[in-house]
Amino acid sequence: MNPIDEVTQELQKIPWFQDLKPEHLRQFAEISFLRHYKAGEVFFHEGDKQDYFYIVLNGRVALDLFIPHRGKIRFYTCEQWDNFGWSSVTPVVRTRTAGAVGVVDGIVVATDTDKLQALCDRDHDIGYLFMRRMVNVIASRLLVTRLQLLDMFAEPTETKTDE
Repeated sequence: MNPIDEVTQELQKIPWFQDLKPEHLRQFAEISFLRHYKAGEVFFHEGDKQDYFYIVLNGRVALDLFIPHRGKIRFYTCEQWDNFGWSSVTPVVRTRTAGAVGVVDGIVVATDTDKLQALCDRDHDIGYLFMRRMVNVIASRLLVTRLQLLDMFAEPTETKTDE
């Protein structure tokens, strides 16, 4: 099986892609490849230049960021069909806003972000569908991060005791 057919077959399993037209699915597959990774393998560091957008097919990938006086903090673990590296497909952000490392051996679909941006600019139908899905991912990720930050920085409530 050729690599594009293999990627297409994997993308068809992802709910995110199931309602795409066959030509859109094929176009996405043409700018993507399957990447096998091992636990502990670093995909990118916070601040790295953008390059790929990833979708986890199986395995787990941890996302972390550096917080002064606290060090590196894991704020999300991507599992099957989660994506990461989405900051690289935004029009303004040019560096990674977090780091990503494999936690469990697995496979991801890696998509070239320069080619993805060109595809979205060239074909507004696929661009609209992709960006609409990305907005949901970003909103969800921001909510999870916000809740974790609230939990991390919450001060315990004082309880008064009668003496």
